[in-house]
Amino acid sequence: MRFLVTGAAGFIGFHLARRLLDDGHAVLGVDGMTDYYDVGLKRRRNAMLQAYDRYEFAPVMLQDRPELEALVAAFAPEVIFHLAAQAGVRHSLAHPDTYVSANILGTHQLLEIARKYRPQHLLLASTSSIYGGNEVFPFEEGQRSDFPLSIYAATKKACEGMSHAYAHLWEIPTTCIRFFTVYGPWGRPDMALYRFVDAAVRGRTVEIYGMGGMLREVTYVGDLVEAMTRLVSVVPRAGAPMSSHGVVDSLSPVAPWRAVNIAGGNQVSVLEMVDTVERLTRCNITRRFRSDHLGEAVETRACSRLLHALTGIMPATGFEEIVREFVSWYHDEGYRWARNAVPTVPETC
Repeated sequence: MRFLVTGAAGFIGFHLARRLLDDGHAVLGVDGMTDYYDVGLKRRRNAMLQAYDRYEFAPVMLQDRPELEALVAAFAPEVIFHLAAQAGVRHSLAHPDTYVSANILGTHQLLEIARKYRPQHLLLASTSSIYGGNEVFPFEEGQRSDFPLSIYAATKKACEGMSHAYAHLWEIPTTCIRFFTVYGPWGRPDMALYRFVDAAVRGRTVEIYGMGGMLREVTYVGDLVEAMTRLVSVVPRAGAPMSSHGVVDSLSPVAPWRAVNIAGGNQVSVLEMVDTVERLTRCNITRRFRSDHLGEAVETRACSRLLHALTGIMPATGFEEIVREFVSWYHDEGYRWARNAVPTVPETC
């Protein structure tokens, strides 16, 4: 098959594109190569993808619709994975214009192109931040998502809403995939695991927000990619949603559209993250606690029963295994890009 992957040089986009290429598919990767974190890391990921004969790449911003549309017209993708976005909850508080432009306007341009070129399936990256101030746990796809806590969450909520409208109006089969704090090798330097490992190895102090009690559902990137590839063949069809054995489908009654949580079943506190990193690196981390966690949910916890019902799988990689693999990668490669990490709380992704 032929896949368009936006954000292909990003953390998750890289892992997804590499999996698709390993499976024998052709991939067109596009990425704006923005400098939210060290562009050298993005170039390194992309160089690995460019070793594949079936990989094409273009450094394009989604807002540049004429260039993007020309690429899509020439490549003719059968499936689109839309992962390009401006990430980072706390960063969105200081730079809201960037998030509106990249996430809302960029997604709108992609949806317009999808309306014209009609992919068999459009899969959009969404986020656990969608659930915002919801205090009913675990988060299920059918719960309300009307109370965003950050600009980032609000833009991703808008993307889900736009994609539903396009699915309804122009019958574009669409799946919104809600990520829950994804970790693994080749990750983003601004995320907590990267910062904690770097602080441990370099003997630096880390700021811990929420006094260390914030809880995050953590997912291994390999498990996420496995689930994403399986969802490709689960194409939404407008109609009566599935409901069996207590699992309620999020399928829209008026559009070929659904939302699906992908989460790893690992809920850990910030302090548990730090303790695990200390143990596996055999280094101490000096901690500075702060109560401020503006824009961040105190807790995320997912229900992944719908994912299991649709694909037959449930992410299962444990948190300690995730950290162990990341530490190994950090010593091999990751230390090169950690210096430009931006202090933040554990992102909800």
